[in-house]
Amino acid sequence: MIIKKGDVIFEEGDSINGVYCVKDGICKLSKLSSNGKDQIVKIVVKGDLLGQRSLITGETANLQATALNDMELCFIPKNEIVNDLLNNSKFSFDVLKEMAHDLKEADDIIVNMAQKTVRQRLAETIIYIHENFGTNPDGTLSVLLSREDFANIVGTAVESAIRVLSQFKKEGLIVTIGKRIKINNIEGLKRVE
Repeated sequence: MIIKKGDVIFEEGDSINGVYCVKDGICKLSKLSSNGKDQIVKIVVKGDLLGQRSLITGETANLQATALNDMELCFIPKNEIVNDLLNNSKFSFDVLKEMAHDLKEADDIIVNMAQKTVRQRLAETIIYIHENFGTNPDGTLSVLLSREDFANIVGTAVESAIRVLSQFKKEGLIVTIGKRIKINNIEGLKRVE
């Protein structure tokens, strides 16, 4: 199935009844907080699965999945996956490993929120995107995130994210080409305090 940029794949509270496999594209997993702010929990890419936790726990989706660019997904119904989980120990172990990795990432996010500044978290996010998703031919980050997305990833107000990105530009750490970001000094970004 083809999902267009900005489309919601599933919402918090939805019953998924299967697992989505990402064949191409990128989406964000986010959670709405009590004050109505979106917190981006994870960016999901080609080769990843969506909905495996809900499938195993039997609960509704805890997060919302939204396409960041055009995506191609395949949907595997619950009965097929459960059958594989029960009869294929290697597959079960791989799913467990993936969930353990997600838990470790969640722990890291909690610690980062508590102990690092917005500047540090934003610098790390830019570096993470650069290292994991690469760049366009002009050197800009291949994943185009809105300023609101950046704010939601690092857990700050949009105005703060915009201000910090402006500071990074003034300091020569990044340049912007339209809405796209290009890293000018990756070592400098790594040293941000």
